[in-house]
Amino acid sequence: QAQLVESGGGLVQAGASPRLSCAASPGTLSTYIKAWFRQVPGREREFVAGISWSGASTYYADSVKGRFTISRDNTKNTVYLQMNSLKPEDTAVYYCTTGQEARGVVAGRGDYWGQGTQVTVSS
Repeated sequence: QAQLVESGGGLVQAGASPRLSCAASPGTLSTYIKAWFRQVPGREREFVAGISWSGASTYYADSVKGRFTISRDNTKNTVYLQMNSLKPEDTAVYYCTTGQEARGVVAGRGDYWGQGTQVTVSS
């Protein structure tokens, strides 16, 4: 069964540059658009970044544009989120998601979701 597993979160200081990874089960989901979302308790999950299956097209929320970079390595079936210049307001659980319908994925209706990885940014 296809699964997504995120890693790379933790407690970091403001200004740090950690990288999140999301690995899909071998041989699955490699040709789908992939995206990162994040969620703070009490708030709706919000879109952070997305990337087409080829990597040629990327999409970002205004709040992270210029600071975060999404990329993917289809040979490793993994998508990454490089986060630079982190701010305390970036604190959230970060989820990766994917699915067959690109617009649905970007809108938060992906068919598959990882379990999430906590990123906490201290000031």
